[in-house]
Amino acid sequence: MRKRSFFLLLLLCFVFLTGPSVGFAILSLDLQEELGKLRSYEEVSVIVTFSDRIPSGDWSKMPKRDRRASLIKALREKADSTQGPLQAILERRGVKRRVSLWMINGMALTASREVIEELARFPGIEQIRRDEVFGIPPMGYVLSASAEWNLAMIRAPELWALGYRGQGVVVANLDSGVDKSHPNLEGRWRGGTNSWYDPYGEHESPHDLEGHGTMTMGILVGGSEGGTAIGVAPDAKWIAVKIFNDGGWAFESAVHQGFQWLLDPDGNPDTDDAPDVVNNSWGFENATNQCFQNFQPDIEVLKAAGIAVVFSGGNDGPREATSVSPGNNVDAFAIGAVDRWRNIGWFSSRGPSPCDGRVYPDVVAPGVNVRSAVPGGSYRTASGTSFAAPHVAGAMALLLSAFPDLTPAELEWALKETAQDLGEEGPDHTYGHGLIDVLAAYQNLATSSVVVRTIPSRKAEDGWVKGSAPLSGVGGRKGSSSIIVGEDKKGRRLRGILSF
Repeated sequence: MRKRSFFLLLLLCFVFLTGPSVGFAILSLDLQEELGKLRSYEEVSVIVTFSDRIPSGDWSKMPKRDRRASLIKALREKADSTQGPLQAILERRGVKRRVSLWMINGMALTASREVIEELARFPGIEQIRRDEVFGIPPMGYVLSASAEWNLAMIRAPELWALGYRGQGVVVANLDSGVDKSHPNLEGRWRGGTNSWYDPYGEHESPHDLEGHGTMTMGILVGGSEGGTAIGVAPDAKWIAVKIFNDGGWAFESAVHQGFQWLLDPDGNPDTDDAPDVVNNSWGFENATNQCFQNFQPDIEVLKAAGIAVVFSGGNDGPREATSVSPGNNVDAFAIGAVDRWRNIGWFSSRGPSPCDGRVYPDVVAPGVNVRSAVPGGSYRTASGTSFAAPHVAGAMALLLSAFPDLTPAELEWALKETAQDLGEEGPDHTYGHGLIDVLAAYQNLATSSVVVRTIPSRKAEDGWVKGSAPLSGVGGRKGSSSIIVGEDKKGRRLRGILSF
């Protein structure tokens, strides 16, 4: 009996010492600090994420329309099954603000320290962090200069001459809003309740008090109603999410809601009303050379659904290692800024990326003294990587007009592969892969480029893998080939791209 009692005592001690840490959430350091200062009657807004998420790569082989519907339904079902018990607890504890972020299997809520500490013991929760807040990137306004130099630099007019002006493509931005009544934008809004989302509930239809979002959308799709062309893809339609409130601040939870809305704007997975390209001219500007992956899950899901995602590279140059998140995240496509003489903008953030060490930015585009629309029907010239990014998003829209079935990975590859090398020879951490050339990208795709979709393979003793890969031609060619590709240290297969 004494031996049995001793064994039970040891077992209970082991459970006591190890049990609480199993499956418990990680409270971010800044949240721990804030909770320590919080009074019993005060509350704090947080983001809660669950560890059980849908592998977004499982949908890559499906047609785009079927892929989006299937992915949305799976994400919703996963969130419902994992968040249900927690929702019941929050209801009993009287937590009034709780928003399901089903796209990333997370939740935004506002609660007391006692409730949050209770949530940290709930099994299946991955992390609890503050609902971060950030401001609109600064804009350096100058007097209006001559228009179109920026469009000519990336050779957009030459693609227009071939008949590709963005028709059949829907673009979106997450920004301060858009002035729908501007002559260059009014006729290009898709319209309807599935074309505008304001998570703050401040405006029922497209509106912009700050001007930042109107400018980025003008570069994306603006026409020539003002006398000269300002937009890269003037025949594309636009929708928008207002992630910055009227005070000029964006909450992380609102951004997650915005990305989630873009995946399914009308709330019906069986209707394909998601955009094809999303421009994000924002980031954590005050946290350079850090890897915040708060939005990495959102980016992964959007790209898995066939939606290209573009980010501004940041305005924290000219020093090296000044990248910003989310642009420096693994799956993001970050854009730096150059002037009309192809010199890098002094403010444009430099690499490498602290998240994966890759070349940063990915590419560059005009972003110094670029003319675009501003609220009230007028025009202004401004500088910043915020205005370089929509050139790239617009270029993607032009390419999708020509090749509607291109994937986000193919769009990114085409623009990097054909970019004009600037600065040091080869990719560098100032200009990335170079200045985008949308005509060269089109010509490459139309004549010779094929992309490896999947690579069934077996591991070889020398660390390389050999397999048969089905190839999908984007220029009218199809075929299959036996190829050699690399494998990383964790044994994950590396995808390759062949050009011939």
